[in-house]
Amino acid sequence: MAKKVSKKDIAVPALGFLGMLRWAWTQLTSMRTALFLLLLLAVAAVPGSLFPQRSVNPEQVTTYLANKPVLGQWLDRFQLFDVYSSVWFSAIYLLLFISLIGCILPRVKKHAKALRTPPPRTPSRLDRLPQNGAIRIQPASESGLSDAQIAREAAALLKKRGYRSEARTEGANPSVGAERGYTREIGNLLFHTSLVGLLASVGIGGAFGYNGQHLLVEGDTFVNSLVSYDAFTPGTWFQEDSLDPYSVKLEKFNVTFDRESTTHFGQPLDFTAEVETRRSPGAEPEKETIRVNHPLRIDGADMYLVGNGYAPVVTVRDGNGDVAFSGPVVSVPQDGMYTSLMVIKAPDAKPDQLGFQGFLLPTAMTDETGFAISGDPNAINPQLQLNSYYGDLGLDDGMPQNVYVLETDRLTEMNNRDLEAGGIVLGAGQTYELPDGKGSISFDGLKRYIGVDIAYDPSRRPVAVFAALSLLGLGISLFTPRRRAWVKIKTSVDGSGREERVIEYGLLARGEDHGLESEAKELRKLLEQQWPAVERAGV
Repeated sequence: MAKKVSKKDIAVPALGFLGMLRWAWTQLTSMRTALFLLLLLAVAAVPGSLFPQRSVNPEQVTTYLANKPVLGQWLDRFQLFDVYSSVWFSAIYLLLFISLIGCILPRVKKHAKALRTPPPRTPSRLDRLPQNGAIRIQPASESGLSDAQIAREAAALLKKRGYRSEARTEGANPSVGAERGYTREIGNLLFHTSLVGLLASVGIGGAFGYNGQHLLVEGDTFVNSLVSYDAFTPGTWFQEDSLDPYSVKLEKFNVTFDRESTTHFGQPLDFTAEVETRRSPGAEPEKETIRVNHPLRIDGADMYLVGNGYAPVVTVRDGNGDVAFSGPVVSVPQDGMYTSLMVIKAPDAKPDQLGFQGFLLPTAMTDETGFAISGDPNAINPQLQLNSYYGDLGLDDGMPQNVYVLETDRLTEMNNRDLEAGGIVLGAGQTYELPDGKGSISFDGLKRYIGVDIAYDPSRRPVAVFAALSLLGLGISLFTPRRRAWVKIKTSVDGSGREERVIEYGLLARGEDHGLESEAKELRKLLEQQWPAVERAGV
């Protein structure tokens, strides 16, 4: 009776430190781990679309933290407002990168060895293969061709069909072994290598690229330097001296509105920004245009048209009669008629700082209730309707303020439609004198402005190339069948002493191959054309 072995009697070898490292590397570089990390990366990117990101809109993050201080602090602690630059997202990204490289290198080595390995040996019974057949041909005494010659010619025939073939002329029955479909694995390797290149390109683009925004008023020039950007998001390894010194001047901004449709009257149909560019300080100016979905490409950067509006030109004089502010003021459209919110701050006014907020009406008119509205997005009858304030604007405290918001906590209101002085209503070319000798404000003219998004991504072309290569590799791996074929020449003598010779062939698919039967028919056809059958016989 056999002795029962307990777990205590089994000696388990110690793995050791090096053994543990080898085991960890094997697990990390397995295809299962790579697929899991790819799925995990996709899941890890989800919070980036659920929560506001500092790199995209820091103001929304600040508002979120103010509205939900407890939850916001915990989310910020786990870097959910900086998902794509967080430690945990970067760790998944790097592990996936290493895992894919670890998967690819052994497979490249293995496939290189397979390409040098001769086709598999010829089976003794070709009639057992899924697709097979036999052709009775003339014996050597009649055709003058030996079995070895036929084997070599059959090998050349299969080679023309894309097979890697080998003629085996030794022995009593010469044969040919052939195999095709090695490009299937090449396509698979190309796909995974391109995926690595794609990940590397995205990482390089995020490290050396940048993205910025700027509002450009007609007649103004944007120079590609950090101080010119209204908002700027650099890559991790971005260097300021890498900015190319080009400039873009907005000459004219044209908007085409619908004037024929009764249901969509006044809707914009086309936006065109006419600009003058200089690709270097001493370069000749060039006339170019920017349109929606047709960015200006200059020195590797793309300038996209992302917004537009009106910029009223105003002049504010203080109580001493000095100019405290003069120039275009960007207004923010609030509806399809370009009713636009605007804020004017004059911190240099004396003896009190001045502030204004209100609306620009491109085509001022009144509705049935007597309320002022804009009846058309075009500037047919532009009008400013403002409230005025004096006091402390709070700009001297060193705290940043939103340029589109007027903090009125420390200000005294002078003009409002509910006050005795009423609100300020200004048409183009008009001037309004402020109450109590505080100064005046003039509406001097109206310009348009555009909002542009400037993006520089050095990985754009490599990403496109690797994406195309990955699709190519995927297509090759999916649609290239892996097949093996054999041809054998048998010569025998029947009972009457007559010599007979038969060419046998057989095909085998490595995996599912619906075209194997048609390949067998084509191979038989080629063999019969090369060596006409004396008597056809299927096996």
